[in-house]
Amino acid sequence: NYNADAEEDDGSCEYVEDCAGECGGDAVVDDCGVCDGGNADMDCAGVCDGDAVEDCAGECNGSAVEDVCGECGGDATDPSTCVEEGYSLSIGQVTDTTLEIIMNNEAEVAGFQFRVTGVNVTGAAGGSADDNGFSTSTGSTGTVLGFSFTGSTIPPSNGVLTVVSFDSMDSEVCITDIVLSDADGEALDVEVGDCYCGLAVDCAGECGGSAMEDCAGECNGDTVVDCAGDCGGS
Repeated sequence: NYNADAEEDDGSCEYVEDCAGECGGDAVVDDCGVCDGGNADMDCAGVCDGDAVEDCAGECNGSAVEDVCGECGGDATDPSTCVEEGYSLSIGQVTDTTLEIIMNNEAEVAGFQFRVTGVNVTGAAGGSADDNGFSTSTGSTGTVLGFSFTGSTIPPSNGVLTVVSFDSMDSEVCITDIVLSDADGEALDVEVGDCYCGLAVDCAGECGGSAMEDCAGECNGDTVVDCAGDCGGS
């Protein structure tokens, strides 16, 4: 005689009421004593109202945590080393005789070539290129070339690709003519970072330029101080 549309209990229900008082209902008291609770108040250790939680590796009350790059159990502490989407080359730390080339690569890189302008390049070594068995060479025009004779690749990373050495800097230093290739020899789309200026910037904003302000404050102007000490005087 169960009637789902009934609005009044006349005491004739032949079905058992569940914990929510619904005749013929299926709600039950969970292990924590909550009606239809579904053990939502139980922690991962099976303790009601407990505070145990799973770590990032899925271990109850474990100690594994994500590093700054989002890797569970990783040891990265510098966000700048996190691998980002895409591919890029940029200039890192610069000294009087060396400059770092930083590469971010979301997937494997099998070869690279680029040109460094503004310095007289004398060599390149170190970085992930050396770590992965690449042969790195430089040319007289500032070209840097790297590949592996054994077919090894540079895994996804964001760090120093190689350290370029030089013996003089005469203008703004830039990375140009970039080619990165994957394991199939296909060229990859690459973003290039800003140029570096280790020289004085003149009033026109040119790195190592010779433009100067005249006495009236005009960059590359021709107003001069006369013999009486007046700027623009006659």
